[in-house]
Amino acid sequence: MTDFAGLTAVVTGGASGIGAAAAAILADRGADVAVLDLDPAGAERGFRCDVSDDGEVRAAIEAVAAQLGGIDVLVNNAGIGAAGDVAANDDAEWHRVLDVNVLGMVRTTRAALPYLRRSSTAAVVNTCSVAAWAGLPNRALYSASKGAILALTLAMATDHLDDGIRVNCVCPGTADTPWVGRLLDAADDPAAERAALRARQPMGRLVTAAEVGHAIAYLASPLSGSTTGTALAVDGGMYGLRPRPRA
Repeated sequence: MTDFAGLTAVVTGGASGIGAAAAAILADRGADVAVLDLDPAGAERGFRCDVSDDGEVRAAIEAVAAQLGGIDVLVNNAGIGAAGDVAANDDAEWHRVLDVNVLGMVRTTRAALPYLRRSSTAAVVNTCSVAAWAGLPNRALYSASKGAILALTLAMATDHLDDGIRVNCVCPGTADTPWVGRLLDAADDPAAERAALRARQPMGRLVTAAEVGHAIAYLASPLSGSTTGTALAVDGGMYGLRPRPRA
């Protein structure tokens, strides 16, 4: 497919995991892709960017637009995790996670808006999570940040209808990414924890980064010109299905 031919896409957190998968798929489908990441060394066209720093975000977005001639697609994927119930993290950690996961998307979109408004095929895709919909154990802070992203996506989609900018989000279940791998490695019994995560998803396995990347590409594609304000689950049925326990 060449539906992104002639378009420029920016992917935050695009050097690994879901971001790297999305960047590769967009490039394969014809986009000029710029990766914004804390460590962009592995990206073909990488820009160092800390999404918690407004100055860095603006500088990176301006550099991309100057080098590539504009911005048509923004994938807000950069984010961090947090574990524990509502009492497990102090105020500083709540501020840190919300600053990266929510305000990071605000900063990047805000900086990219002038360029997106000039595009006839502008699209923003935010990486949300099934945690925005489903009550997961020991994920209070993380879930709060993803719930905010879901609400932010709908508000942005409404605000930018007249700008011709489509805004959607993708809601992965537990994905087999380096970040999840690090969480599993830190568990008391990594094998048992991985098995539990697989069992939690009705299809019985973890989501792949490529599956989420293809969903992001679908939402970003000009072929999806009537899709806006949508939250697309890629979760193995975790949110909507209630199968009987397997024997």
